Amino acid sequence: MSKATAVENKEIFQAIVIADSHNDNLQPFTSRKPLALLPIANVPLIEYTLESLSRNGVEEVIVFCCNHIEQVKRYVQERQTARCTWSIHMKVSIVSSESCRSIGEAIRDLEARNTIRGNVLLLGVDSVTNADLAALLDEHKRLVKLDRGAVMTVVYKEGLRRMRTGNEVMIAMEPRTRRLLYHQRLAAQEKERNFEVPLELFLGNRDVEVCHGLLDPQIAVCSQAALPLFADNFDFLSRDDFVRGVLINEEILNSRIYVAKLAREEYAMRVNNWQSYQLVSLDVINRWLYPMVPDTAISEFRQQYKHFRNNIYRHGNVRLNRSCELDGDLVVGEESDIREGTYLRQSVVGRGCQIGRNCRIVNSFLMEGAIVGDGTVLNHCIVGEGVKVGEGCTINPGTVLGDGVEIPDRLVVAGLLLQADEPPADEWGAPVQKIADRAYTIPVVDDEDSDSDEEDTKLGQPAMNQPIMIAPLPERYPPSLYEPSDDEADSNPASPVPEDENIFLSEVVESLKRGFSERTNAEYLILEINSSRYAYNMALCEVNYYVVKAILQIMLLQDGVATNTVGTLRRLLEYFGVVFRNYIRDREAMRNCLRAFEDMCSSSETVRAKLPQLVHYLYEEDLIGEEAIIEWYEALEDNALKTILSKLVQWLQESSEEEDEDEED
Repeated sequence: MSKATAVENKEIFQAIVIADSHNDNLQPFTSRKPLALLPIANVPLIEYTLESLSRNGVEEVIVFCCNHIEQVKRYVQERQTARCTWSIHMKVSIVSSESCRSIGEAIRDLEARNTIRGNVLLLGVDSVTNADLAALLDEHKRLVKLDRGAVMTVVYKEGLRRMRTGNEVMIAMEPRTRRLLYHQRLAAQEKERNFEVPLELFLGNRDVEVCHGLLDPQIAVCSQAALPLFADNFDFLSRDDFVRGVLINEEILNSRIYVAKLAREEYAMRVNNWQSYQLVSLDVINRWLYPMVPDTAISEFRQQYKHFRNNIYRHGNVRLNRSCELDGDLVVGEESDIREGTYLRQSVVGRGCQIGRNCRIVNSFLMEGAIVGDGTVLNHCIVGEGVKVGEGCTINPGTVLGDGVEIPDRLVVAGLLLQADEPPADEWGAPVQKIADRAYTIPVVDDEDSDSDEEDTKLGQPAMNQPIMIAPLPERYPPSLYEPSDDEADSNPASPVPEDENIFLSEVVESLKRGFSERTNAEYLILEINSSRYAYNMALCEVNYYVVKAILQIMLLQDGVATNTVGTLRRLLEYFGVVFRNYIRDREAMRNCLRAFEDMCSSSETVRAKLPQLVHYLYEEDLIGEEAIIEWYEALEDNALKTILSKLVQWLQESSEEEDEDEED
């Protein structure tokens, strides 16, 4: 074969990105802007998608757009002109059709254009992942060689037990070949008590593996034969319809679907409603999408954010008053202004936002140009671009303020979806309330009554086909699929060590020892620890405790630890510092850390003898705070330990008093 023929026959690595969700789950944002430009940690969704594809060697991307087409085209063209990272080696083209209202119609349109020339990745612009997509394509090609009827490989990720975001499915597959046998999407509100699986599934297959609660990030690898199946079956409107239709008519169509499950360290999640928007934002902040994290300048060649302790990301050009408190898990955007006395935690502040004095902002996401007045409380809410919230307001969990909404002073907003302009009377088919001159409600179907014959509506209730709001998740849920919750952070001290805790501790020790000896990226150790945490259902306080205990156990195994204990710990933390800071963030976590030191004193004379020096070292390195040390000291029941630590605590208290006097002077 000549070189020219080989080049001609080389398959181009293509990807189809569906730029619309074809639902109203992210209203009011998607009524004025495309889903592709929804910001996650101040970066539009489409940047994550295109950057991920570029990193996996995709050569050509077709972005299919149905709504707000000109905005998407303009944004992509501007980024290509700016020569962002994904534009260097990857061709991106926009294909649009205002008449398409489903994925099926989009695929039929692309099939008619004859633009796909082989195996292709199919995903949504709302699919956020750092998975090895090139490996998925190679695996699909291998399957096609073994089974010419393999039309699709669907990608799933192990989900968290009892976690529901609307992305979960139950499947049955043949374990040896991973051929999909059955597929059922789970209800978002977790109402099912029983599941029906066809009996013939077990009668017709020797081995059947049933997997419940898998996450479906809407990523698949399609053979070229998959597109004609969409074209020939007009009832295939969604990917679920395609999967269901192929499974029912497998023999007639001579087509089969296979399953690929992502590894534990690979991340994949779909932003399909405001709840999953909250989860993915926190996952990005907590570096689960590494290397696509805020401080690595996604799709840019220059770094824009600096990464500080407790996963605080600050742009170089921000104005922060010295008395404002940034508690952790934060992104603070360019030209933002945060005044004195304001407290922020687990939130994103967009470009050019202005936050007044003595505000409290928790688990809230402010888009570009938002203004928050003095003394306002934002709790689990979305604040759109250009929104103005007056002084002394309380914005309660579940509230979404659309672009341009203005909330007057001292108003309490309880879990409403608001838009700036009054909608047409027939747009929602339900009453619309006027909250203020620039704030009108979007009615949402009452999920409690959705199964009844009546079509009653109620403000502020989630539904499958209407916007689903963010809210503090129940105690059994973490706010992120991979990260701890505030409820867990406030839980009791670590419990006695039964079998699961022993196994967890041994796994943490082994992971840390292996990482230390091989000098692997320490951030990967966090992934391993979190995976073990969910495998053994560990509370956050226990994870904090056992991570520190594991580091201390490794310290005691080092040469010369008895004569240079602090130096040994310093050397270990030069490598484990990333892991330590990831878990020991707030005052409660610091007390968990100190309890690990306390308990190690009973089994190690070395730790007991050097305890004041070790604690002082952690204090000097700003790893634990003065308040946590004093609170832990006052709660100690071991009088001998209190005697050993008394001089250190006295020194801390005197230093604090001197600082107070200096400030008064």
